[in-house]
Amino acid sequence: MAESRQRGRPKSFNDKTDQNRVQSVDRAMSLLRSLSESNGMTLSELAAEEGEAVATVYRVLVTLQQHGIVEMEEAGQIWHIGSGAFRVGSAFLRRTKVAERARPEMDRLMRETGETANLGIESRNEVLFLSQVETHEAIRAFFPPGTKSPMHVSGIGKALLAWYSADRIDEIVAEKGLEGFTTFSITSEASLERDLRRTRDRGFAVDDQERAEGMRCVAAPIFNAFGEPVAGLSVSGPAFRLPLSSTDRVGALVRAAADRVTETTGGVRPD
Repeated sequence: MAESRQRGRPKSFNDKTDQNRVQSVDRAMSLLRSLSESNGMTLSELAAEEGEAVATVYRVLVTLQQHGIVEMEEAGQIWHIGSGAFRVGSAFLRRTKVAERARPEMDRLMRETGETANLGIESRNEVLFLSQVETHEAIRAFFPPGTKSPMHVSGIGKALLAWYSADRIDEIVAEKGLEGFTTFSITSEASLERDLRRTRDRGFAVDDQERAEGMRCVAAPIFNAFGEPVAGLSVSGPAFRLPLSSTDRVGALVRAAADRVTETTGGVRPD
């Protein structure tokens, strides 16, 4: 009787030689790894890093660019990981505990507050929104997966920063700055420090129209097994439906939801 083989593998699956590898795919993956570990690289820098000819690297980059996997910043001709890479990689979220365990809590938050609930992480010193449960209200916050935001004007961003080390905060501020987007934005290090201290004291952060006037957000961090902030949950909505007088009530709900995700994923909230 012929030996059976596992589905998803060809007859030659036991062959471990390099003949089963595709050199061009190997080259593309190596380029993606280099880009993902940097803050952007020029074509010549990538070629030098990979030990490949400039023309060869360029062909790979253009191919990946057509699929949105990489993108080029015109100013300086800098190549970066593209949004298409996130869309492909987001399939992994279906297997990660935080995204999976956060979903029912986001549904619960939306029902309890009547506003949109969000899940985000820090990526390359910015907030990257991973998932959202939208309210049914006509006027609502909208952060589709893949949306990014500066950390100092984001509820989730400040919820994470509040538990980062001082050195890590300094590093982020030095790289990204404290740009003002509205008259409510935090634009000084002293103001940011005061805001983060309040966030730690109460256990949740408030974005009071700091990214967009008329929109308010309340957020709390999710921690891993080492007590490190790895993600954040938030509730966002128009300021007229989320008045400052409601932030303590909403903040308690968001913090409780984030704490439940921390617990169910094996995390530990630091003292």
